Amino acid sequence: MQLILVLIAALGGAEACQRERTFKSHFSHNHVKRQASNVPFPPSLDANEQVLVNSFDNTSISQWSYYYTHGAHLAGQNKTMAQWTADKWAEYGFTSRLDEYYVYLNYPVSHSLQLTYPNGTIFTASLQEEVLAVDETTSYPNRIPTFHGYSFTGNASAEYVYVGRGQQVDFERLIALGVELEGKIAVAKYGGPFRGLKVKNSQEHGMIGTVIFTDPSDDGNITEAKGVVAYPNGPARNPTTVQRGSVQFLSIYPGDPTTPGYTSKEDSPRADKSNSVPHIPSLPISWVDAQPILEALNGYGTAGVEVNRSGWVGAIPGVNYSTGQGSPATLSLTNVMEDHTTWIWDAVGIINGTNQDEVIIVGNHRDAWIVGGAADPNSGSSVLIELSKAFGQLLQTGWKPTRTIVLCSWDAEEYGLVGSTEWVEEYIPWLKGAAVSNLNIDVAVSGPIPGIAATPDLHNISTEVMKKVIWPYRGTTNRTMYDVWIEEDGEIGVLGSGSDYTAFVHRGIGAIDMGAGGGPTDPVYHYHSNYDSYHWMSTFGDPGFISHEAIGQYLTLLLYHLADDAVLPLEPAMYSSELQTYFEDLNTTLGEYNATLDLSELSTAIATFNTSAQEFNALREFAITSNDADLVTVQNHKARDFSRGFTSQGGLPGREFFQNLIFAPGLDTGYAPVTFPAITESITFAGNETLAQEWVGKTAKAIGLAAAILKT
Repeated sequence: MQLILVLIAALGGAEACQRERTFKSHFSHNHVKRQASNVPFPPSLDANEQVLVNSFDNTSISQWSYYYTHGAHLAGQNKTMAQWTADKWAEYGFTSRLDEYYVYLNYPVSHSLQLTYPNGTIFTASLQEEVLAVDETTSYPNRIPTFHGYSFTGNASAEYVYVGRGQQVDFERLIALGVELEGKIAVAKYGGPFRGLKVKNSQEHGMIGTVIFTDPSDDGNITEAKGVVAYPNGPARNPTTVQRGSVQFLSIYPGDPTTPGYTSKEDSPRADKSNSVPHIPSLPISWVDAQPILEALNGYGTAGVEVNRSGWVGAIPGVNYSTGQGSPATLSLTNVMEDHTTWIWDAVGIINGTNQDEVIIVGNHRDAWIVGGAADPNSGSSVLIELSKAFGQLLQTGWKPTRTIVLCSWDAEEYGLVGSTEWVEEYIPWLKGAAVSNLNIDVAVSGPIPGIAATPDLHNISTEVMKKVIWPYRGTTNRTMYDVWIEEDGEIGVLGSGSDYTAFVHRGIGAIDMGAGGGPTDPVYHYHSNYDSYHWMSTFGDPGFISHEAIGQYLTLLLYHLADDAVLPLEPAMYSSELQTYFEDLNTTLGEYNATLDLSELSTAIATFNTSAQEFNALREFAITSNDADLVTVQNHKARDFSRGFTSQGGLPGREFFQNLIFAPGLDTGYAPVTFPAITESITFAGNETLAQEWVGKTAKAIGLAAAILKT
């Protein structure tokens, strides 16, 4: 199925996260590429900017990273680390605390996977990653087993079918090829949709279990098959790598699945979770464990090259990626999980601004599936400690921000954005009245190439600040972050889901997600694996932690300007061109599906928004030139509030959590965005023109309300 979005190939050749992410990259949907310009070098910084930038030290960032990556910090099991984070922030001048939530999580007890050949021979999958002498945390006695969070306890023994990447269209293709699905086990390749949707699609087709494997095809040319040495001796993927992760149905509802739409406290009522977590067991495995399982399907059903589906054929030696219809081989899968309703801890640090009705929230999650997590999430966690130190230095000069700064270290992001979602649900009345923007830095560094995705109002300030940061790149230090970004990408992605900005965007709060990832010649990032370790980071990912320092300086300067510029540096008018692009994409999609809708109401609303945005700009410019501080405040509040209008119609059909009618994660992607999602997916998934037409009206009203807030 071709949606209106164009999925960018993930950095390093992999589909990226919560992303199947080289650096959690749902940075999808093409924009007009920015053009290179004469950026001054070295950058010119004012006195406060100089204090902030000079406070960053790659050596201390390395120390913070070492701390975070040498102790298990699975969700709900990291209070000591949460308190350490809050204490460090307090040391640098932030008022800090822990916010606690009582949520449903589950943890692994035991698992197994066996392949039985027709002759009775049995292959038993290891379900483990190799212990490496040079990578100390891989041998820790408390290292965390391979498992799927929120997976179902159960046994499954049956014939099995290879289902490609497990998208709905993959299953439709299998049905068209006459492959029997009901009662069988699905074997799916990572990539494409969020892993939980692979399990969801399997169970909706009557399958009784799902096995998901990592494929070396995700790694482009950096593979052993192409002569590259594997980790720990080289940059290619270690063949025993296993990608852990959540299998919650992320495109339906993030957060605690037992408290949808309200905060999880000890006395909170608990709802049925069956609509947002699986009821069939699943396991993640490495490609070396997958190899004999897939080889046993060779010659049965339709060969992979004849299936003719995007992403179907991988690069495991000896495997032809056949569907497996008619194969007598069987799989036996067991998965035992232990359910808990338990505490999680969000660390919160605050510097009160002069205007306490204007708040910037800066977030990064702290929990990881493994002892390490050097990239995901602790590159971001380390950067936030260094950011707090930098602002502590600025506070010592007597500076105080115009707007309140709130730092958040979220827990349980990996299970389904739980800590951030529960926090937003608790504080939504305050946030709707005060929140300006959410700055998210989940995987700060997994490679050398910077990238961002953002709501359009943040496009200008996010690119201007790039010009103030020196970016170390492949041995050079004579270019800015903007120079490198333009050279490598130059596009700002649309926000889908998969990280902690999600709850903010879907309550009408602008956001940016940022990080640096690898390109096609960079070392493979071992996402959600034991090899996402301090040793990998310091040896291959970011030796010297110099990219950590640069992305931290970028986040810090961006926060500084959002928190302190007298005129709030948001540009609502940037939505105008983006809305028009989304409108054109919608027309293209309607043509592809032979659908007929009257889009005149939507077109009119976009034009109205454009007029209101231009009037807003004119009035703001008048306020600045006339030195009218009260009018500047009024305009700042409009820039803060207008995007609330986009969430005014009660949420998307069938998934009310997702309230933003301009962009949302796709129903069958979980990460990657769909624009005008209610209209688009009423056509592409429901095939319902009546419903789509209804949402044309609702989306137009939402855009109209945003325009009215700017005009008031």
